[in-house]
Amino acid sequence: MVDITHKIITQRTATAQAIVKVGSPATMQAIVNNTVPKGNVLEVSRTAGLFAVKNTSNSIPDCHPMPIEFTGIQFELLEDSIRIEVTVKAIYRTGVEVEAMHGASIVALTMYDMLKPIDKQVEISTIKLLHKKGGKSDFGVKEKMDLSVAVMVCSDSVASGKKEDRAGKVITEKIRNQGLSVSSYTVIPDEVTDIQETIHKLCDNKKDLIIITGGTGLSNRDITPEAVVPLLDRRIPGIEEAIRSYGQDRTPYAMLSRSVVGFKGSTLIMALPGSTAGASESMDAVFPSILHLFKILNGFNHGK
Repeated sequence: MVDITHKIITQRTATAQAIVKVGSPATMQAIVNNTVPKGNVLEVSRTAGLFAVKNTSNSIPDCHPMPIEFTGIQFELLEDSIRIEVTVKAIYRTGVEVEAMHGASIVALTMYDMLKPIDKQVEISTIKLLHKKGGKSDFGVKEKMDLSVAVMVCSDSVASGKKEDRAGKVITEKIRNQGLSVSSYTVIPDEVTDIQETIHKLCDNKKDLIIITGGTGLSNRDITPEAVVPLLDRRIPGIEEAIRSYGQDRTPYAMLSRSVVGFKGSTLIMALPGSTAGASESMDAVFPSILHLFKILNGFNHGK
């Protein structure tokens, strides 16, 4: 199965449909009057659909087992057909569209099985996804953003040439995956004055986003938070908490990180861990959702 451990947990919703066409008005009348020999077509097929949704991963090889929180199955009885609509909800790392479509398919197939003794013209058609929502694609920024992004690597060993930078390169790659580019890449030692002077310079150059990696731990040389916090006009605790919570689900040491996020003027500054894994996971935790901040700065009001 595809690795989804890097994904954030959000509410996922999907609605799928299937249509069962019958061969005569008598079949529809038998369904309505509950006179089909095999039983109540709507209720039996609804029950089959509920089981199908919960057991999708047992039938579709690449589907992940899902903690399904809700399944709703609705029927619309038309002149010569039954329209089936299945809605599935879950709070998880991946979508539920396959679960919804699998449920709709099994509801339709159960109807077919129950109706075939009285109608040889029954057929199943139009199994499709109607809509879905949830996940990063819904919480990111769909339009292209023209942001000036800077990456700062705070590390004595990298600055002295004793160690190759990996965390900064990972951050740069993930920024590019968001359709953005890094216009400034700087490596400096773990010194408060160097960090602050670099931040001041980048802010003077109108950078929209500064991502710092390194110096957020608890060793004697980890002083990035001490350098960054005094410069911030507004901290954003929710983003800091999201980064640590995401990391804690993956390593028990994430709670030891002191990541800092906030605004200096209109520049968003993020101070992330210096390890490659820590930097990568921190980016996964908040991107692309964090880019919504720049829409807010430009007057976006959530439709109010």
